[in-house]
Amino acid sequence: MFRYLLVPAALAAGVAVGALVPEVSTGAKSLLAASGLDTLVKPKPTGGGGHAGHSHGHGGHGHGAHEHGEEKPEGVVTLTPEQIAGAKIEVASVDKGVLRRTLTVPGTVVPDADRIARVAAKVVGTVAELRKRIGDTVTKNEVVAVLDSREVADAKNDFIAAVVGLELQQTLFERDHELWDKKVSAEQQFLRARTALVEAQLKVDLARQKLSALGVPDDEVTALAAKPPPTKLAAGEDEHMVGLRRAPVLGLQRYSLRAPISGRVIERKVDVGSPVNDEGQEKEIYTIADLSRVWVELAVPTGDLAAIKEGQAVTLTPGPEGKGSPGKIVFVSPMLNQDTRSAKVIAAVDNPDLTWRPGSFATVRVSVEEQPVDLRLPRAALQTIGGEQVVFVRTKEGFEKREVVLGKGDEEAIEVVFGLDAGEAVATANSFVLKAELGKAEAEHEH
Repeated sequence: MFRYLLVPAALAAGVAVGALVPEVSTGAKSLLAASGLDTLVKPKPTGGGGHAGHSHGHGGHGHGAHEHGEEKPEGVVTLTPEQIAGAKIEVASVDKGVLRRTLTVPGTVVPDADRIARVAAKVVGTVAELRKRIGDTVTKNEVVAVLDSREVADAKNDFIAAVVGLELQQTLFERDHELWDKKVSAEQQFLRARTALVEAQLKVDLARQKLSALGVPDDEVTALAAKPPPTKLAAGEDEHMVGLRRAPVLGLQRYSLRAPISGRVIERKVDVGSPVNDEGQEKEIYTIADLSRVWVELAVPTGDLAAIKEGQAVTLTPGPEGKGSPGKIVFVSPMLNQDTRSAKVIAAVDNPDLTWRPGSFATVRVSVEEQPVDLRLPRAALQTIGGEQVVFVRTKEGFEKREVVLGKGDEEAIEVVFGLDAGEAVATANSFVLKAELGKAEAEHEH
């Protein structure tokens, strides 16, 4: 009896299995047919559905992939080197660097006090030539003006006379020395000749120093002291008297003024024919400035003075978008301005292309703190996509989007904590072009 009860239960289980499983085994079908319950199972059609239909659909998907080609990996922008250059995309390697905390203050450009020189007349005279105009470039020791000077003529005459006197005393000393050695003359006469020789040498030295103080070049002084060529002796004179005839009386002498430094003429104070260096007259002829390096005077508030030190790096810009020029602080005044309650700070900035003109204003960023980092990334390389900070890493095919984890930063750069390796090249300028191209590609893919 119990066995007869199990048969309907088994048949019912078979029906349930048949409803869940598309294909039922042959034994189950026979059992269902024998029990007369096979009409309850509705087998799934095989003509266009079932497993065959699934295979067909899979095959159709494969066919579509074949038609459209292999899909590009997500986040990749394919560009040729020519396209990269055309888009002006700049690439730089990410490596160790320094982050700086900066203080921004206004500044005024002034000439470097160590690079300004004034061409002044050291003698009394009259301007005979002015060889430079305002704005002209000069080199060190170049003749820029010529004066007519009686003072120079007198100094040269004194020097020539002193040289001739020295030569004469040298001759007399040698003669007295020879006579004294032969016991012909007394020792006292020899000593007087030696003393006269020493005095003559002192006169020559003093006359030479006077010419040097007046600015006469050494080569010109040496030419004055040179011996003249041999001449025929006149009646009643010996060869030692010829030197006396070579001491000419010089009239007005041309006196050259030379540039003490290289630079440009920024001021001219006299005209041709003007008297100079006399009482109540102009002494300066030109002002020359070397503007290849300039100073910037900063007014730093009292509260920020503790962070300012000599040697700190600065960046000079004419405005928020201007190109920066590097420099460094060379002086911090220990005194405060009583009106502004600020200290005078001077920074030196190289100015090779004469971009900075004295008198102009500038914005100066002072680096008050430096901190080294393992990976320093320019902020211009960062882009935001889907709320994530990303960069574009250079690859053989173009660029690859890379999410990064950032750390501390400054105004120009930021630390990369995760996402990049040292030495990898990333787009640092015009990376927004890559962002736009990536967005375009993703939109086409979704469509």
